[in-house]
Amino acid sequence: MEKITVLVVEDEMKLLGTLSDFLVINNYKVYQAADGLNAIQEYNTHREEIDIVLLDVMLPFLDGYEVLKQIRLTSNVPVIMLTAKEEVDDQLKGFSCGADDYIIKPYTLSVLKMHMEAVLKRLGYGQDILHAGNIRIEINAKKVYVEDQYVETTPKEFELLHLLARNQGKVLTRDFILDNIWGYHYAGDMRTIDTLVKQLRKKLGKVPYIRTVYGVGYCFEGDGNEKTH
Repeated sequence: MEKITVLVVEDEMKLLGTLSDFLVINNYKVYQAADGLNAIQEYNTHREEIDIVLLDVMLPFLDGYEVLKQIRLTSNVPVIMLTAKEEVDDQLKGFSCGADDYIIKPYTLSVLKMHMEAVLKRLGYGQDILHAGNIRIEINAKKVYVEDQYVETTPKEFELLHLLARNQGKVLTRDFILDNIWGYHYAGDMRTIDTLVKQLRKKLGKVPYIRTVYGVGYCFEGDGNEKTH
């Protein structure tokens, strides 16, 4: 099973280590940051990989709210705030900045894991069926349906559609797509991706789910937004 990637942002080094070790043991891939500026840097560096962010509120340089605001300028990645602040106003502030969940310290690691799983499940991780607009992707069966009509795809077309659909709203670079579908040692042409996208668009019908981000890569939009950039 594919590993879920987590960015853990925590300035208390012992807790950062404990939390990271716990997640690695539970088959997550982990990136770490110990202050607000480093958190933004780590997120921007690995944004195409990161599936969820665990974000402490009290951080050096920039607090968690400011980090969250920066992330929300470009991404809808799920973010769980971790804080010792129990006041309702603090929790409301977190949610108003775009947090998906809010956990009060001290917390048990098993409870945190359950919160993470609940947030990820809401977004379709760990499920066999992924819905995106009028598209239904049956992951284990490797079948695609558009408006309940079966659409035949090649193995690579299916992999590309699944990669794009489970990263809805994220811009994926061509390099990232190549690495994930063909592997790091693939020596082929970038135009392979463009050809696959063209084939998929034809098969998915009139709704333009796959948006070209010129000079960068592609973005899957579940609502079929027709804008191009």
